[in-house]
Amino acid sequence: MSMSTTTEVIAHHWAFVVFVVIAFGLCAFMLTGGWLLGGRAKGRHKDTPFESGIEPVGSTHLRLSAKFYLVAMFFVIFDVEALFLYAWATSVRESGWIGFAEATIFILILLAGLVYLVRTGALDWAPARRRIVVKSENGRGNSPQKS
Repeated sequence: MSMSTTTEVIAHHWAFVVFVVIAFGLCAFMLTGGWLLGGRAKGRHKDTPFESGIEPVGSTHLRLSAKFYLVAMFFVIFDVEALFLYAWATSVRESGWIGFAEATIFILILLAGLVYLVRTGALDWAPARRRIVVKSENGRGNSPQKS
């Protein structure tokens, strides 16, 4: 690299370097200021969680039903699929009829997945309807026991 090339690179990127230096400096200033100005009080209730002025009751290790996790997973799956449809909707004019056909197939696959979830009872909170007929080796249908 010659001297003029180095000078050109520095001149080209000086604003970014100044931005990074100021950002790190501001972070260091805020962390140091909080450490210097922060309270040092130690007490029995210092490390307890604040619950709107109410004394905490019970254990923090609460067991949630697996159904909450299933609903969360289904939400994430369908939310990501809605994101794909939003991206398609913003470019619907550029994609034409082929893009429309692909989006229609995508929506039909989503609906088939939703119908499958409803039919298997994955979205039911009560276990009574969650019965899937499973073929055994002798050909007779057995349904799983209620849980």
